Amino acid sequence: MKVLLTGATGFVGSHVLDRLCAKGIQTVILLRNTSNTQFISRHLDKIELRYGAVTDPESVSNALGDVTHVVHCAGLTKALKAADFYQVNHIGTRVVVEAVNRHTGQVQRLLHVSSLAAAGPVKPGERAHESDPPRPVSHYGKSKLAAELEVKQNCKVEFVILRPPAVYGPRDEGFLPLFRTITRHVRPVLWGGIKELSLVFAHDLADAIVTCLLHPAAAGKTYFIANPEIVPTERFTSQIAKHLNTWTVSVPLPVPVLLPMFAMLELVSLLTGHATIMTSQKYAELRAPAWVCDPTRAQTELGITCPTTLETGVALTIDWYRQQGWL
Repeated sequence: MKVLLTGATGFVGSHVLDRLCAKGIQTVILLRNTSNTQFISRHLDKIELRYGAVTDPESVSNALGDVTHVVHCAGLTKALKAADFYQVNHIGTRVVVEAVNRHTGQVQRLLHVSSLAAAGPVKPGERAHESDPPRPVSHYGKSKLAAELEVKQNCKVEFVILRPPAVYGPRDEGFLPLFRTITRHVRPVLWGGIKELSLVFAHDLADAIVTCLLHPAAAGKTYFIANPEIVPTERFTSQIAKHLNTWTVSVPLPVPVLLPMFAMLELVSLLTGHATIMTSQKYAELRAPAWVCDPTRAQTELGITCPTTLETGVALTIDWYRQQGWL
C-alpha cells in the first residue's frame, strides 16, 4: 500500500499525514514549490515528495506512479475571486480523477475530502443527512459540490466522499480570530445568524479519513464525519472563555451589519492581493440558522465515533495555540 496525499501542508492534510505516518503507511505527498512545510517538517525524511499541483495534470499523473490509494485533501477555503474556488476545488478534483482513471488497475481507491458546505445549511433542530438534496449557499460550497459530482460521475476506481462540518484543533487559523477576540474579553453573540453547529476535532477527522481509506464497506459512499453533539454557538464561545480562564462581555453582533463590513474587507482583499475568508460569500454562510449534520451512517457502518468532546477539543486547541505563541 502506498498513499498519495494532496493538501498535506494544510490544516486537515497535515493531521492526515500525522496519522498515515503513525500507522507506518508509505506516503507520497504532492507538494508545490512554494508550500510552507512548517506543520509536516518532522515527516519529510520518512515520506516521498513529488512536486506539482492539482491544477497541473502532468504533475498529478506523474505523482501517481506506484501509488495504490489517493487521499485528496487539497482545496481552497478562501480566494480572491469566485473563479478561484472552481479552478482549484472543482477543476483540481477533475484533474485528480482523470489522473486516477489513467492508473486503473494500480490505484485501488480515491478518498475525496469535501465539506458540509456542499450539502448546505439546515433549519434549527434539524440535521443534514447524506440522502438529502444538496443546497450550498456559497461559491465555496458550490465548488465542493461540483467536485463531489466529478468523483461520483467520472471516477472509474473505488471512491469515498467525506463531508466534515467545521473543523477545529491545533494548527487551525480559521477559528483563531474568535479565540483571540475572547482573550480580549469580548464574546460575540450572533443575532440573526448561526445558532447551531456540528463540529469535528482535527485529530478525529484524520482518524476517520484513514479508516475510510481502508474500510471495505466505505466504497462508493458519502459520509458526514462529525462529533454527534449539536453545539449552540453561544456554548462554543463560552467553552473557549472557560478554558482561556478569562472573563468576557457578551457583545451582540447583528448579522446584517456584517454584510457592509465584509464587502469592505473583500475590496481590501482585491486591492492588496491577499485573500480573506470574510467576504459576502461567508456572510451567506453565517446568516444560515444551522450547520448541523447527522454522522450516524459513519458510526453504524464504519464504527467512526469522533469521540473528542467540545470541552476536551477546545482545551487542546488552546494549549497548542499558547505553545506556538498564537495567543
